[in-house]
Amino acid sequence: MKRRRLGQHYLVDHGVVRNMIEAACILPTESVVEIGTGKGVLTEELVGLCARFDGYEVDGDNYRETLSRVHGGNASIHLADAFDEEPVFDVLVSSLPYSRSEDFVEWISQTEYDRAVVLLQEDFVRKVLSPPGSRNYRAVSAILQISSEVKEICRVGQGAFQPPPRVCSLLVVIRPKRKLSEEEVSNVKRLFSLRRRKVSSVLAKFAFPGHDKEFTERRVYTLAPEEVYEICRVKPFAKDVVPRSLVRQ
Repeated sequence: MKRRRLGQHYLVDHGVVRNMIEAACILPTESVVEIGTGKGVLTEELVGLCARFDGYEVDGDNYRETLSRVHGGNASIHLADAFDEEPVFDVLVSSLPYSRSEDFVEWISQTEYDRAVVLLQEDFVRKVLSPPGSRNYRAVSAILQISSEVKEICRVGQGAFQPPPRVCSLLVVIRPKRKLSEEEVSNVKRLFSLRRRKVSSVLAKFAFPGHDKEFTERRVYTLAPEEVYEICRVKPFAKDVVPRSLVRQ
């Protein structure tokens, strides 16, 4: 039961695996990463398709089972949390634990890559793709929409996993639009921590740089992703300007 609570539902449907691989369009010269190898069902198929493969798994039993299924000199399986690492890759293909979905969005928004093919909980996908002004439009929605383009491929039923989850999943392809910094992601989360306040009051509370845009008198949750980015992006200092905090008193 512990693994069910943590979102550990293992992909066992080989038809879904084929759909994921087809959506990924992996070239033999590319590098591939999988986050959460689980029992190695997807891993086993990915290893032979690319120039380099890195799989990440935090559960020791799953890690050893994956190792027993993987053969080939191009594969490295890591007993580690990929979100704490900095893997270099072209393509990410993964059936993510539901409990790590928000961590994934924050991580991928700060990562350089070409495309990601990911199975996510259907309700979570609806949340991150929610439009401004809607009830489910949150910080994670703005972060993903600022940083990425998302295309839905197909719906995946509960029977594709063992044990079956209580909800359906969606297979999506994510492509980068812009890479965010850790500070920019943090700024978006701070802004949306008071999502029903006027933008001007939130800017004052968290000491964001001043903005004279008309949208500062609107509520945070009504801001379009690009307006959120305009507020939260970290602007470099001009070459001839020294930050006050760096001037010796």
